[in-house]
Amino acid sequence: MYEISIKTHFSAAHHLVGYNGSCSRLHGHNWDTTIYIRGAELDALGILVDFREVKGCVKQALDELDHAELNKLPAFAQDNPTSENIAKYLYEALSRIFNCPRYSVARVTVAETPGNRVTYWAEGVGPTAD
Repeated sequence: MYEISIKTHFSAAHHLVGYNGSCSRLHGHNWDTTIYIRGAELDALGILVDFREVKGCVKQALDELDHAELNKLPAFAQDNPTSENIAKYLYEALSRIFNCPRYSVARVTVAETPGNRVTYWAEGVGPTAD
């Protein structure tokens, strides 16, 4: 099994509805985001998936979030734009763009600060799937 990753970032503002603390006020983060793609079969060149292709798909998924007020986006109309929900949103959005028989999104990690991060994966797909 092979796993490649792309690390990037986006900037956005949010607030947490119902939260008892300062995060209930509008504030921003520079979210570091790492996307992991997993597959067992390489192409004829020995590549799982071209990094350039991954970067393009990730940019497409992040364009809606970058420099946005996340609470106002349809993706977060029902759920707080927490790091957990952002990671799940990106996992699902990238899976729709990316997944094919040879490779798929394995997991997505989102960090709102250097020391605070969350990883989302579908059951049976992530790091413990082996």
